[in-house]
Amino acid sequence: MSRLGKVKILEKLNELTPILLLYLAVLNEFDFNYLNLPYFSFNFPFILVFYWSLKKPENLGYGLIFFAGLINDVVVGFPIGISSFSYLFICGFAAYLRNITLRPSILKDWLFFLFTVMVVSSLNYSIVVLFFDLNIGYLDIIINIFFTFFLYIIFANLFEIYQKLTTRSATND
Repeated sequence: MSRLGKVKILEKLNELTPILLLYLAVLNEFDFNYLNLPYFSFNFPFILVFYWSLKKPENLGYGLIFFAGLINDVVVGFPIGISSFSYLFICGFAAYLRNITLRPSILKDWLFFLFTVMVVSSLNYSIVVLFFDLNIGYLDIIINIFFTFFLYIIFANLFEIYQKLTTRSATND
């Protein structure tokens, strides 16, 4: 019975990890200014939402993603709903890729992620500038897209390793 309990706990932890990471990421806005890296920014929630929506969509619900976007808007200071719109748009792109892909490849996912981030960032910029008259610098957006794109491959591999470790330990117990 204790073996079944351990397996259930590991399965539940494996299901909750993406949600916990997403809420931790939106509540704790990453700021690398104290590291003297002024031009280093990336959007970790974009990486999380795209990867988990693509690989294991059952672990992240759309309602939880929408609510995480609302929290992110409050923390960052964006108009309410902008991040939720972005996250759900990313989910839509990931669902599209998941449905059309015959042979999954991390390289194809990575390149499609670049396209997704570029579209979502340009939509965000357009909405924020046109409707809310906020000033956002082009350089900041380009740097954010660049680092988000390049860090996706690292985090995707880390998430793959995590999934392999948790599924292996759940099946061994």
